[in-house]
Amino acid sequence: MDTIASLFSFITWPVSWVIVQFHKLYGAIFGPDTGWAWGLSIVSLVVLIRICLIPLFVKQIKATRNMQALQPKMKAIQERYKSDKQRQSEEMMKLYKETGTNPLSSCLPILAQSPFFFALYHVLSKIASGDKIGALNQQLVDSAREAHIFGAPIAAKFMDTPEKVEALNASLTDVRIVTAVMIVLMSASQFFTQRQLMMKNVDLTVKTPYMQQQKMLMYIFPVIFAVMGINFPVGVLVYWLTTNVWTMGQQMYVINQNPTPGSKAQDAYLQRLLKSVTQHGEVRGRGRKRVVKDIVAKGSDRNENERRFFAGLAKAGFAAQADGTVVKSDTVSAEAEGGAGTRRQQPKRQTKAQRQAAAAQQAKEAEDATLSVEATPEDKPAPSLEKGPKPQAKGAKPGAQDAADKPARPSRANSGGARQGKSGQRKGPQRPKHPSSKK
Repeated sequence: MDTIASLFSFITWPVSWVIVQFHKLYGAIFGPDTGWAWGLSIVSLVVLIRICLIPLFVKQIKATRNMQALQPKMKAIQERYKSDKQRQSEEMMKLYKETGTNPLSSCLPILAQSPFFFALYHVLSKIASGDKIGALNQQLVDSAREAHIFGAPIAAKFMDTPEKVEALNASLTDVRIVTAVMIVLMSASQFFTQRQLMMKNVDLTVKTPYMQQQKMLMYIFPVIFAVMGINFPVGVLVYWLTTNVWTMGQQMYVINQNPTPGSKAQDAYLQRLLKSVTQHGEVRGRGRKRVVKDIVAKGSDRNENERRFFAGLAKAGFAAQADGTVVKSDTVSAEAEGGAGTRRQQPKRQTKAQRQAAAAQQAKEAEDATLSVEATPEDKPAPSLEKGPKPQAKGAKPGAQDAADKPARPSRANSGGARQGKSGQRKGPQRPKHPSSKK
C-alpha cells in the first residue's frame, strides 16, 4: 500500500494543504490538537472532492443507463460473431460510437478519486511515523499525532502492534473497537448503496448479464473493503466512510428525482408527479416539466409506467403538452370516464360443455330448417298450369283447334339444335356430315 501511495506523491502537497486550511478553521472552534479539528478537516476534504466530481457523477449515471440499454444489442453481437473476436470488437466499438456511450464513464468518479485517497493514505502514514510531509510542518505533524477520534489516533490501524499504538498514546483495545465499527459501517453503506440501485433504479423489463454482474458486485465490494479496511489508518477510514455516506445520499437523490425509465423508482416518481398535478393543476418545477416533455416525445415507445401516468392524467381531466405543461381538457376526462362503456365488450369465455351444447343446438336447428323447406305435402295436388279448352271458331273444321294447340314440330335441319346434346357432344346446330362418310 505504501508503494502505491508513493506513486501519487505529486498530489500529496495539495491534499495536505487543503487539510491544513480546514484545520485552521476547525482548530479555532474545537482546539488545534483535538480529534474533532483533524477529523472534520478530513471530512471537509472529502466533501470538497466529491463536489468537484459531481460532473463526472452525472456522466457516470448516463453511461450506466446507456450500458443497460445496450446490453441486448451487445449480446446479439457476441452471439453473431462469437467465432471472430476481432470483428466482435469492431462491432462493439461501432455500437459505442453510434450511441455516444463510453464504457469507462461509469468508472470515472472512482478513478478520479483514487489519487486523493492514496495521497491521504500517504500523508497519514507519515504522520504515524512523525515525519513532516507536504504542507504539514513538524508542529502540525505532532498535533495530528496527539489527535484522537473516540480514543483512537487518526494514524493508528487495526493491525498495529501494541507497542506502536502505545507510542501514539492510545490503547490497542480502543483502536480495534473504533476501527472495527468504522469498517462495518463502511461495508454496510457500500452494500446499501448498491442494493438500492439494484432494487429500485434498474429497468426490470430488460434481463441482461449486466444485472447479474451488478448483483455480484453488490456482495463482493463490501467484503473487499472489509478485508482492506483492517490495513487502513483511522483517518483513511473516516475518509472512506464519509465518501460512502455521500455516495449513498447522492444515489438516493438521483433515484427520487431522476430515476431510470422502467424502474420501480420511476413508477413512484410519476405517481408523486401525478398527485402534484392533480392538486395544483399544473406541473411545478423545470425538472418535472422536462420529464413530462421527454415522455410526450417518446410517443408510442412509452413504457408501462409512463402509459399509466398518462392514463391518470386523462382520468383527472388533463392533457400533457409537448413543452412539458398540462392543460385542462373536458374531452379527455369524458373519454377516460366513458372509455370503458364505449369499448367493445368481449364475450365471456365458455366452458367446453357449454360450447358442445351450443354446437349441438345449432346443428339441430339447421336440420329442422332444411327439412321444412324440402318437404312437400302428398294430399295436396300440384297446381295445373293448363287452361281449359277454348271454343272453336265458327266455320272451323274439327281438329283444327287441336292442331293449333300443338306446338310446331321443328324441322329436320334444326332438330339437332333443339335437342339437348348427349354427354360428350356439343350443344347447338350440328355440323352436316360429308357425303362420302358412312351413315
